[in-house]
Amino acid sequence: MEKRQLTCIGCPLGCQITVTMENGEVKDVAGYTCARGEKYAREEVTNPTRTVTTIVRVEGGNLAAVSVKTKDVIPKAKIFDILEEIKPVIVKAPIKIGDVIVPNVAGTGVDVVATKNIQAV
Repeated sequence: MEKRQLTCIGCPLGCQITVTMENGEVKDVAGYTCARGEKYAREEVTNPTRTVTTIVRVEGGNLAAVSVKTKDVIPKAKIFDILEEIKPVIVKAPIKIGDVIVPNVAGTGVDVVATKNIQAV
């Protein structure tokens, strides 16, 4: 039996959760105080995912960069591949919140979208 200690990020409480696993299967989850904690712990040990946030350079805008994020969660193991794909991207203003900046980033099926409006100058 393997035990993993996690700090839950499902809500502001930050519960200390212990997940007991056997042969890659979750056998027990203890220490959570809400349903989100149990769900987070099970997913974190079997299929961890994250939302990636960063910035992209902008040409011809009232700001030099626009904040962006993945539209949905992506596999944690793909974070660095995604950042490498986004790094060279330069977009032209104007940009609106929700505009797709990088479609299907790193082959995940998830788009990277703008999270800020940028006006053209």
